[in-house]
Amino acid sequence: MNHSQFKIFAFVILGLCSLNIQAQSNWDEAIDKSLKQTLLTHKDFVGYPNIATNTKDMMVNVGVATEYFKARGFKVSLLESDGLPVFFAAYEVDPNATTLLYYLHLDGQAVNPANWDQPDPFTPVLKEQIPDGSWKILPWDKLEGSIDMDWRIFGRAAADDKAPISMLLTAMDILKASGQQPKHNLKVILDLQEEAGSEAFLSTLEQYSDRYAADYMLILDGPAHNSNQPTLTFGCRGIARFSLTTYGSELPQHSGHYGNVAPNPVFTLSHLLSSMKAPDGRVLIADYYDGIALSASEEAILNAVPDDQNEIVQKLGLSEAEKVAATYQLAMQYPSLNIRHIETSWKGPGLKTIIPEWAKAHFDVRLVAETDGAATLEKIKAHIKNQGYYLIERAPTREERLTYSKIVSFEGNAGVNAFRTDMESPFGIQLSEAITASFGKPPVRLRTMGGTVPIIPAVNALKIPAIIVPLVNMDNNQHNPNENIRIGNIRDGIKVLLSILETPFEK
Repeated sequence: MNHSQFKIFAFVILGLCSLNIQAQSNWDEAIDKSLKQTLLTHKDFVGYPNIATNTKDMMVNVGVATEYFKARGFKVSLLESDGLPVFFAAYEVDPNATTLLYYLHLDGQAVNPANWDQPDPFTPVLKEQIPDGSWKILPWDKLEGSIDMDWRIFGRAAADDKAPISMLLTAMDILKASGQQPKHNLKVILDLQEEAGSEAFLSTLEQYSDRYAADYMLILDGPAHNSNQPTLTFGCRGIARFSLTTYGSELPQHSGHYGNVAPNPVFTLSHLLSSMKAPDGRVLIADYYDGIALSASEEAILNAVPDDQNEIVQKLGLSEAEKVAATYQLAMQYPSLNIRHIETSWKGPGLKTIIPEWAKAHFDVRLVAETDGAATLEKIKAHIKNQGYYLIERAPTREERLTYSKIVSFEGNAGVNAFRTDMESPFGIQLSEAITASFGKPPVRLRTMGGTVPIIPAVNALKIPAIIVPLVNMDNNQHNPNENIRIGNIRDGIKVLLSILETPFEK
C-alpha cells in the first residue's frame, strides 16, 4: 500500500469512528453509511494482481493485507512453509474466551485478459445489468448517490476471495466504532496459494499446530445459496481420481485389414463403463452407497433449502435429472461417479481409419463423509474383477496380452476425503441463532456443498469443528473471465460477520 492509499484507508477508519453507532440494532444504518468507502477500498484491494505463481505480486498483497489487519489491532505474522509464507493474524479479546480460526485466501485464479469484457482484469470496473442482459460500465462516482444492491464490481478475485476479506475488515471497523469488541478471540489465516492447491499452508499444519489451535473454524470462501440469503454450509465433498485403460493389439491396426479380427479397446471400455452405472444414473458397484442414511430431521433440513428442482434441471438444459435422489440437496449426500475424459492411442489431427491400441477413461469420484477414498477405489477394483477383467496397475506385458482377452490397467489416487460438521452441533446452532437474530429469519443451511476445497486435510488434521460461511453471489463467475461481486452480497456479508463477531460462542 502506498502512502496516499494508506491515507485514504486511515480516513475510512476515522470516518467510521465518527459515526454515532449506538447499539446492535443500528448495524444496518452503520453498514449503509460505510458502504461507499468499503466499495472504494475493495476496488483498491482488487487492483493488486494476485496470481500465486507470481511471488513478487503476492508479497505486495501480503504487505497491503498486513497494513489492513494491523490498522484493526491484529498482530500479524508470516509463517514459513514449503512455498509462500502463510499470513497469520491474531486478535485476542480475552485469553479465557472462545477462539475462532477464520480461513480465507489471498490469491486468485490465473487470467487471460483477452477473454474479459474490460481492458484489465486487475483494474476493477463497476457495472449494472441492462434489460438485454448485458453489463454496462458505470463511473465510480455513481457511488456518491443511491447505491443499487444489484450493481457489481468486476475484477479477478473481486469475489473469490478478496470480498470476504474486505467484509471482515469493515465489520471490525463498525464494531469498534460502536464502542464494542468482538466477543471471541480471532485467528485469521490468509492462504497465499489456495488456487494452486494450498500445499504451502498444508505443509505447516504440524509445525504451527499451536498457532492454529482454536475452538471452532470458519471458512470464508465459496458462493452463498443462489437466493443470496445468508448461508451456512456444514461440509463439502472430497475427491478421489482414477483412470482405466483397456487394450487391443500391440500396435494400432488398419480398420480395413483387421476389422472383425482385432478387438477395439473402445468397445471393451464401453462395456465396462456401462456395467458401472445404470441408465438412471445410480451407481451399480456393490456397496457404493453403503453407510449413507438420512434421518427424518436431516431430510427435513435438506428439503427446507429454497431450491426449485424443476428450475435447476431446466437451467441445465435437461428433461430430467439422474435418479440417485429426488432433489439436488439430497443428491449431494451421495458419492458420485463421473467420467471426465476419454481418449485413445490416436493423438494426431483429424480422423484416421484405425483400430486403436488402447482406450482410456479418466474418472473423478466426489466423496461424502461416510465414504473413504481408498476404500471406494477398492470397491471399484473389485467390481472390475467381478466383470471378468484381469486387473493390473501398469501396462501389460506381451505374455499377459497373449494370455488374457480382457485386461484393464488401473491408476488411482485416493485423494482427499470429505468433511462434515453436525448441523445440530453447538457451533452450528449458535451460528444459526446469531444470523437469525440479525436477519430476522434463519440462514439457508446446507449439509454438504458439491465441490471440494483444498483445505479439507487441514480441517481433518486440526480436528476443529468447521463450518463454511459463503458470502459471495453464486453467479460470480468464480475462476472464469468476468469474475464479479454483487454489492448486495458485500452489504449482507458485512452484516453476517457482525452477527458472528458479536457472538461469544460457548466452548
